[in-house]
Amino acid sequence: MAPVGKYIAENRRARFDYFLEEAFECGIMLTGSEVKSLRAGKANIAESYAAVEGKEIVLINADIPPYTQAGPYFNHEPRRHRKLLLKRKQIDKLIGAVQREGRTIIPTKLYWNDKGLAKLEIALAKGKKEHDKRETTAARDWQRDKARLMKGDRS
Repeated sequence: MAPVGKYIAENRRARFDYFLEEAFECGIMLTGSEVKSLRAGKANIAESYAAVEGKEIVLINADIPPYTQAGPYFNHEPRRHRKLLLKRKQIDKLIGAVQREGRTIIPTKLYWNDKGLAKLEIALAKGKKEHDKRETTAARDWQRDKARLMKGDRS
């Protein structure tokens, strides 16, 4: 979905804290100074999430710092709620999953698409319990140790 290596921001902790199920690509309603700030490569989606507001999906707590050259009158609020642009069927599916199944909508990647538009990849997620996180850590450590052992055997 997202082009590799062109990320503005990535939520690396999402895979550790959640079981990610289905991913969606969506647009974001931004102001001019927010786009300029993103072009400068400044954004943080690590603590953000998407929530349902009426019949819309809104990105909450995403940090896009103010653009320094915009001045005080034309700048934006760094952590304002931003509307996500999805098709109606996708919105209905997400709303149903959040309300009926208790899922969370987590942003995973923020990037520029081929046309130069800012896109956000969101995923339906189910929270991991503490023992699931320990299993994930143990599996990651075992893969690292296995790769180290295999590398040592070749020498």
